Amino acid sequence: MILKCMVINATNQLLTHLAYKMTQLTIIVAVANKNVIGINNTLPWHLPEDLKRFKALTMGHHIVMGRKTYESLGRLLPGRTTVIVTRNKHYQVEGAVVVHSIEQALSVCAEDDEVFLIGGAELYQQGFQHADKLYMTEVHTDVEGDAFLPEFDLTQWDEVARESHQAENGLAFSYVTYQRRVIDKSA
Repeated sequence: MILKCMVINATNQLLTHLAYKMTQLTIIVAVANKNVIGINNTLPWHLPEDLKRFKALTMGHHIVMGRKTYESLGRLLPGRTTVIVTRNKHYQVEGAVVVHSIEQALSVCAEDDEVFLIGGAELYQQGFQHADKLYMTEVHTDVEGDAFLPEFDLTQWDEVARESHQAENGLAFSYVTYQRRVIDKSA
C-alpha cells in the first residue's frame, strides 16, 4: 500500500512538472533608456501604440503581476485572467487569482499555453529564470524613473525580431522579441 501511494505521488509530481513546462512564460515590458520602466507606479511616457500591442498580445491569456502593478492599474484588464503575486497572505481581489510566489502563479496558469509576466521590477527579476520569451518595447528616450528593469544575461537570449517605429507624438520606439537560447548540452 505504501509503495502504491509513493508511485501515485511520484506520478502526480511528474504530471504537474510536465504541465508546468508546457506553459510558456513570456515577459512583456516597455523600457526607456537606463532601464527605466516606471515612476510613481506609472509609465513615464505616453505610447498608445504600445498599449494596443500589449492588449493584442495578452488578450485571452493569464497576466501575472505584482500587487503594486495591479494597484497602479486600479482594475482588472478585460479579456484576461489576472494573477497577482503578493507576500500578503490576506490580500484578496475579487475576480483575480492571488498567489504568493511566481512558482504558484505558473502552477495556476498551467492550462494556458502562454502566460505573460507584466511587472513589476521584483517579479521581472524572478521571472527571467523561468521565461522562454521576451517582448520588449524599447522607448528611445531619457526619463526620470524609480523602477528599473533588472539586469539580465542577454547572452542567454536570441533576438528574433525588431521593428522600429515613431509614435504619432514623435516618440521613437522599437518592438524587440527575444527567445531564450537553447543550449546544446551534448556538445
